[in-house]
Amino acid sequence: MPKTSARLLSLLSLLQARRDWPGALLAERLEVSPRTVRRDVDRLRELGYPIVAFKGPDGGYRLGAGTELPPLLFDDDQAVALAVALQIADTAGVGIDEAAARALTTVRQVMPPRLRRRIDILQVTAVRRPTMRPDSTVDSGVLMALGAAVHAREVLRFDYVPASASASGPVSAAADGDRAQSPPRRAEPHHLVTWGGRWYLVAWDLDREDWRTFRADRITPRVPTGPRFIRRELPGGDVATFVAGRFRDSDGSGGWPCRGEVILDLPATAVSRYVRDGIVEELGPDRCRLVLGSWSWPGLAAAVGAFDADIEVVGPPELRDAFAHLAHRYAAAGRPTAPGPIR
Repeated sequence: MPKTSARLLSLLSLLQARRDWPGALLAERLEVSPRTVRRDVDRLRELGYPIVAFKGPDGGYRLGAGTELPPLLFDDDQAVALAVALQIADTAGVGIDEAAARALTTVRQVMPPRLRRRIDILQVTAVRRPTMRPDSTVDSGVLMALGAAVHAREVLRFDYVPASASASGPVSAAADGDRAQSPPRRAEPHHLVTWGGRWYLVAWDLDREDWRTFRADRITPRVPTGPRFIRRELPGGDVATFVAGRFRDSDGSGGWPCRGEVILDLPATAVSRYVRDGIVEELGPDRCRLVLGSWSWPGLAAAVGAFDADIEVVGPPELRDAFAHLAHRYAAAGRPTAPGPIR
């Protein structure tokens, strides 16, 4: 590719990345003079790109909007990033697998042969990490509604299925009717985040006057939304610190709905390598204390039981009851069934 053409591609890529670009900064990024930037802008205008110049101390350029905008161009790095993102879309927990595949096909068709070959070479197989939690796919319409409320800073009204209800199985028609008649939850939505393959809404719960993380797949938004609000300061200063603290419980706030403590007849080193969001304390060469959280008591008991060791429950009583419940269930599953009729 000629040097000028490559520079035009880089300039267009920069103009697409942000709204306003000071001319001096563009020249610095492209390693050319401001005069060369002006000539390149004129060339892009001749190709049909509506580039607007703005005046001021930091005068520069912006890529204007238009219904007749020519096809967008991608540099090599952008093409690779786009191909990877679309191929791993099925691990995002959103029902967009088919749409992502169609988008990748569409993008591939309009790319020049050189970039098309790079995409064809980069074949990625997205494999979900084995997990004890059931898959939960969020409807893309729900994500759009949550994202719109976050962007507009409008109070969100929604129905919410708590962890205890979802853990017990499908919601009955009667229970669903009762929930429809109950008042909706009200919260100030702040961030839409992903954690461990699931989507969550970080929000200030107006009724409980506290910060909450809501599972997006359990949210049913109501319309219309509520009034606009002034954004509050998140504990910890940023959303990454807040979410990590809630799920790992590093701030002691009890982020997991169910949290228990047990003693295992296993070395701490053997347990800690499989514990991501818990605390492991060594009590002896072959004995350790484990503090762990989960979305349900049966799920927590099953997670602890996966270590295949003798267990002493320290507390709370709900965890002990969950072990008894699973013991009864497993015992029933272990009993031989009566043989069927011989045919």
